[in-house]
Amino acid sequence: MLTSLTSEAVRTSMLSVRDLSVEFRTRNGIVKALENISFHIEQGETVGIVGESGSGKSVLALAILGILDRAGHVTAGEVLWSQQTETYNLLKMPEKTLRQLRGKDLSMIFQNPRVALNPIRKVGKQLVDVLRCHGDLPRNQLKQRALELLASVKIPDPQQRYNAYPYELSGGLCQRIMIALALACSPQLLIADEPTTGLDVTTQATVMSLLKGLATEQQMATIVITHDLALASEYCDRIIVMHAGHVVESAPTHPLFNQPHHPYTAKLIAATPEPHKGFDQLIPILGSLPDLRQTNLPPCRFISRCDRATETCQQQPLTHQQVGPDHWVRCWHPLVN
Repeated sequence: MLTSLTSEAVRTSMLSVRDLSVEFRTRNGIVKALENISFHIEQGETVGIVGESGSGKSVLALAILGILDRAGHVTAGEVLWSQQTETYNLLKMPEKTLRQLRGKDLSMIFQNPRVALNPIRKVGKQLVDVLRCHGDLPRNQLKQRALELLASVKIPDPQQRYNAYPYELSGGLCQRIMIALALACSPQLLIADEPTTGLDVTTQATVMSLLKGLATEQQMATIVITHDLALASEYCDRIIVMHAGHVVESAPTHPLFNQPHHPYTAKLIAATPEPHKGFDQLIPILGSLPDLRQTNLPPCRFISRCDRATETCQQQPLTHQQVGPDHWVRCWHPLVN
């Protein structure tokens, strides 16, 4: 049984991340992977987290679920999980209790399915393992439910795939099996880390429609981590933009794409291929992410790549500015159209 681990009694958001900071201790120094990350997600909402590789998107997901690499450490912040009238801080929850939540109420589609799947266990048995551990189905119904899950993610010939090992399947099929595993126990919160990796365009649309449909039907909250801004714009209700371990902008999807206020967000959108854009119309983001091992990182980590940077950006701590309804930006010189 879960025991409330915080004094909060009033339910707010289903998940609230507050001032979360994460560091990795390496041989070459301490990497400040996340710094003061705050966001929330409501029941039934789909939130997209976008940004370049190295922005901290996957680290954020792993920190929320308490499965960081041993070199990673949460140095500050809270991850509050609200259920009915109780609120729990996942970061202070005993591992045994948190393990009860993971795979059942909290689930994740991992970015690399070949690493996440057990290579020496048949995929059907892996589904049954999850159902047996976290579900309450009778033993004689577990296989049938596993076959239904395989069919739900459009895997051809589920009976044959049930008895296959991951190494016998394509990357796309492994990704779909990973999705089936994540959805097996109808989680309340699903974190999907690049859920369409290795899938063709048609299957991408099928999988995302499935996730969006479940979010609506079961009031499942979904976090979609993706490089694909077009996918995020189509399926997400709200977008969080990350850069070098910071959340630089967050807003409902349409306002963010129609009127981005952070220079980094605007550059990401300008660099995104669209059907009506030729390659000559794409504008790359020059430069690269800063070295997060530096001890003297400026308050704005985008400063060396920003056309609007001033001395203020180098010296003054960033604050959240509200620029529209539920539209927030961390920038001293936001874009105004």
